[in-house]
Amino acid sequence: MFRFPLNFKFGWSQAGFQSEMGTLESEDPNSDWYVWVHDNENIASGLVSGDFPENGPGYWGNYRLFHENANKIGLNAARIGIEFSRIFPKPLPKPHELNDTITYVDINENALRIMDEYANKNALNHYREIFKDLKDRGIYLILNLYHWSLPIWLHDPIKVRKGDLSGPIGWLDNRTVYEFARFSAYIAWKLDDLVDEYSTMNEPNVVAGAGYANIKSGFPPGYLNFNLAKKAIYNFIQAHARAYDAIKYVSKKQVGIIYANTSFYPLTEKDEDAVEIAENRERWNFFDAIIKGEIISNNEKIIREDLRNKLDWIGINYYSRTVIKRTEDGYIAIPGYGHICERNSISLAGLPCSDFGWEFFPEGLYDVTMKYWKRYGLPLYITENGIADDADYIRPYYLVSHIYQVYRALNNGAKINGYFHWSLTDNYEWASGFWPRFGLLKVDYSTKKLYWRPSAYIYKEIVKNHGIIDEIIHLNSIPPTKPLRK
Repeated sequence: MFRFPLNFKFGWSQAGFQSEMGTLESEDPNSDWYVWVHDNENIASGLVSGDFPENGPGYWGNYRLFHENANKIGLNAARIGIEFSRIFPKPLPKPHELNDTITYVDINENALRIMDEYANKNALNHYREIFKDLKDRGIYLILNLYHWSLPIWLHDPIKVRKGDLSGPIGWLDNRTVYEFARFSAYIAWKLDDLVDEYSTMNEPNVVAGAGYANIKSGFPPGYLNFNLAKKAIYNFIQAHARAYDAIKYVSKKQVGIIYANTSFYPLTEKDEDAVEIAENRERWNFFDAIIKGEIISNNEKIIREDLRNKLDWIGINYYSRTVIKRTEDGYIAIPGYGHICERNSISLAGLPCSDFGWEFFPEGLYDVTMKYWKRYGLPLYITENGIADDADYIRPYYLVSHIYQVYRALNNGAKINGYFHWSLTDNYEWASGFWPRFGLLKVDYSTKKLYWRPSAYIYKEIVKNHGIIDEIIHLNSIPPTKPLRK
């Protein structure tokens, strides 16, 4: 048996926009993502699926059912999001003129009380009910303050998509940095008694990359401009630091950030130096900014003390790897591996791929985790890990194999506090709509009923025994890619 430390947490992660809507009076039409997926031009072009989040799994109204099932599996932790647009559906008073460099956001009792006058108290109180139910069930709560959606008064993605940058322009605007810091302080001020730890944001690198570089992904605002992608990342760095300070003004709880990770692998030995280039560009530059205060500007490293030491823990999201080849100016990703495979196919390495076309590659989780630990030495959470697999054929193998890699990292010295599966139930997979199924529990979207997949029982065994027992260790292997002979 592969046993985990007694204080290790097993839980699940979910996002507000993806899971909340679907029951009576649960609709939230005031976010950029809501406007984006309802836009007729986006639907007609195939940029988004045409599925609507208001037909989703219904966590807002059925949260007790979600929590009951989590209890039955034995989960003792959850990373749950809160929607900015639900709390502040209408604009807050505009701040004074802001500089591009935001080193400080004034958070004080008077400012919080003014914000309180604008807050949607019904939404705030409902979140309190949800989180209290979690706590009453003994579930450790990491509250995530941003998971991709912004209030429409801060970001109109349709205007930006059409080239109108007059505003509101989301993460291209320093006002968003300012307002996010204040929102973070307000939430901590109101809900800190129910929260165990905070995460400022989830996968800012995806928002910037998909919104301004990989625009075929269907993410708002779908405006191709590499310089704007860099500007968004810069503002995310500032926003995290200012939100960290803001939360600490009202709370003594630990504050982390959650980042999207892939494990970079060289195509050949000649491509090995491409891995270092990719990791610096895609990962270390961001974390060096909020841990060491180092910012890369015009290819030069500058120090900003206001950004230094703004992190208590790191959340690792991992699904698959990326195989890369060295080029003159950096590297390119090679199709047929990692995230760039055909759906339900076999990768060029002979490994099975998910409904989404993501390669089964658990060793990458160990690689990413150990590199974070060796570079920064900060506590870690595996905050997302899962697979789109409606038939639940690969998921039992995926679950055991990836949790085993977490065990390996723990045994090699990494301080990992918990593992959070993505997700408890199927949900709204952003521009792709409802067809990708990531849940341990299958959702019948017409009735909102939840059905256990076999992998839910596998996870239950792991949680109950606080480790991988001998009876399921055979799942720590590559799923068969063709029927076994009798």
